[in-house]
Amino acid sequence: MTALPEDRTTLIGEDDRDTAVQRLQEAYALGHVSHDDLDERLHRVLTAKTHGELVPALASLPEEDAGTTSTIAVAGGRIQRRGAWRVPRMLKVESAFGRVHLNLSRAIIEHPVIDIELQLGTGRAKITVPRDAVVDAEGLHAGWKDSRYKAPRRPRTGGPKIRISGTMGFGRLTIRHARR
Repeated sequence: MTALPEDRTTLIGEDDRDTAVQRLQEAYALGHVSHDDLDERLHRVLTAKTHGELVPALASLPEEDAGTTSTIAVAGGRIQRRGAWRVPRMLKVESAFGRVHLNLSRAIIEHPVIDIELQLGTGRAKITVPRDAVVDAEGLHAGWKDSRYKAPRRPRTGGPKIRISGTMGFGRLTIRHARR
């Protein structure tokens, strides 16, 4: 399943385009697309102006193994993901000191359920989810401050379920739904 922005006419940014090009190059390097197919897809990505034009160039790439867990880890600094990045089925985020910002609003989400495990020491974390996502943060344990999440008044249906678990020491998690 690929979760697209509700408004497929939303303009893409350079981050979205760069991420899409990188994904295509990786697929080519792994032998998942031919040289001719790569040229055609790159042309689509480089000339795309909206998400509706960008996503089809990436949609048929091989899916990740649903049993794998991807880990993003830093001792200090910033962890940031945004644009058209592919969200794995299970994502583990580890940071001793620093900020975390995961923006899933324009991400390519191919699984109906996404598990995000946070292991954070200090620092803030912010997760932006698609408008139609259902969020479950009951598995998150905060040591100092509670997480901030306000479910939408009129929840939308059809989006992915995002389960957030793990531990946070001295920081706060803010979860919000994308505006568009």
